[in-house]
Amino acid sequence: MIEHLISLPEERILILDFGSQYTQLIARRIRELHVYAEIVPFRYSFEDIKGFDPAAIILSGGPSSIYEKNAPKVDPKVFKLGVPMLGICYGLYLIVDAFGGKIENADSREYGRAWIENNTSSGIFNGLKKRELVWMSHGDMVISLPKGFKISGSTENAEIAAIENPSLKIYGLQFHPEVHHTQNGKKFLKNFLFGICGLKKTWTMKSFIASSIETIRNEVGSGTVLLGLSGGVDSSVTAALLHEAIGDRLYSVFVNNGLLRKDEHKQVIERFRKHMKLNLVYADASKQFLGKLKGVEDPERKRRIIGREFIKVFMNEAKKIGRFDFFAQGTLYPDVIESVSTKGPSDTIKSHHNRVPEVMKLIKSGRVIEPLKELFKDEVRELGKVLGLPHELIHRQPFPGPGLAIRIIGEVTSKRIKILQEADHIVLDEVRKAGLYYKLWQIFAVFLPVKSVGVMGDKRTYENVIAVRGVTSKDAMTADWAYLPEDLLRRISNRIINEVKGINRVVYDISSKPPGTIEWE
Repeated sequence: MIEHLISLPEERILILDFGSQYTQLIARRIRELHVYAEIVPFRYSFEDIKGFDPAAIILSGGPSSIYEKNAPKVDPKVFKLGVPMLGICYGLYLIVDAFGGKIENADSREYGRAWIENNTSSGIFNGLKKRELVWMSHGDMVISLPKGFKISGSTENAEIAAIENPSLKIYGLQFHPEVHHTQNGKKFLKNFLFGICGLKKTWTMKSFIASSIETIRNEVGSGTVLLGLSGGVDSSVTAALLHEAIGDRLYSVFVNNGLLRKDEHKQVIERFRKHMKLNLVYADASKQFLGKLKGVEDPERKRRIIGREFIKVFMNEAKKIGRFDFFAQGTLYPDVIESVSTKGPSDTIKSHHNRVPEVMKLIKSGRVIEPLKELFKDEVRELGKVLGLPHELIHRQPFPGPGLAIRIIGEVTSKRIKILQEADHIVLDEVRKAGLYYKLWQIFAVFLPVKSVGVMGDKRTYENVIAVRGVTSKDAMTADWAYLPEDLLRRISNRIINEVKGINRVVYDISSKPPGTIEWE
């Protein structure tokens, strides 16, 4: 089975995951600094961790209290590896506990922004101001330092908010440098990576392409690869990378599940057949998908049904093509992390259509290639740019694999699909005209199975509601609702109500992530 379709750089950071909601952000921030970082479960044995030959280890945060029953712990021998180590929040407690310090429940919990005052101008605080704005999220606190450690930073509620043992190159932070709310978070990480660890910038998309192509060719040999192509950023970049590696031995199947945006199937066929010259097979299975979704309201059932039906249609088209050796899909890192807690105790948030049982069987058989599964969305976009894909494609807003099915709350019907396609088309059209499309992470329409009273042409109406969801984000791990100009919202509302039959009310979603997700289902 292909676990990595990359030859990893010699210098890499190993992140032990203790269940923090921010663990993936740690990896993302480190990669932004051009150092490769990988997340593994805290349960990994000492031998497994040592086998990675890490240049440094980061212990993530987590929801547990260090002294509670069954609190996650790391093999104590890890602290004797002799590599630089950084503990963040819960990771700080693990370091303190391992070296004989003491932690207690804090009298005053600290969540949100806080000012930290540093006691040193070197190490992890090198080049930073005496007072820095950071992001806290903790209920415990260190009350006694281990021997050999000293305090390097304090806040109003935590005298011991940062610790260090320069001789061992072990550091601990009560705050989270990986989140955007920590004003100079990247500077803290830079100091650790380059000042303390002495690493080089070896993680780039050019190096990723070179190593991926080599590994793909070695794995595939003279075989063929069948790719499930949606036309979105992820599958398009996957197609370009695979085509670069194996040329015409790549076959791409584009399945129209009937849940795409308005006229999207025509655009995909035009782009990939005419411009990218791919071996593209088009399968219109919209009636099949709609039939299977009849009467289904639960979003998880929708995802599983769509995933299963895709595999059925895909395999049916594969039989028509003939023998193929590998199946490829554009799965990304967040898809894997949010679908199943495979790399730590983080909660499963939602199942992903690329992780339904039928796909998992193929993965276990060693026949699935997912060359982007260790990448975040903005890394994929950078990769697409290096591969020469057009700007409008690589900066296309994310679109869910299950399509409009999870933007229709409740049962999916042909009538609701048509209504949502028209409403969504208006939203995107107006946002593009306003010059805001590329400034937003996502904006889209959601069909609500809720009816409200209205008045049109002096007549009473009782029609459905469209919700508009617009968000800004850096990586989709967190997101804020987008503050759109009043005149833009007015145009969107007026056009939807006037042009889309069956809708008489438009609302705007002002929820952030967390606590909500970007998609409604």
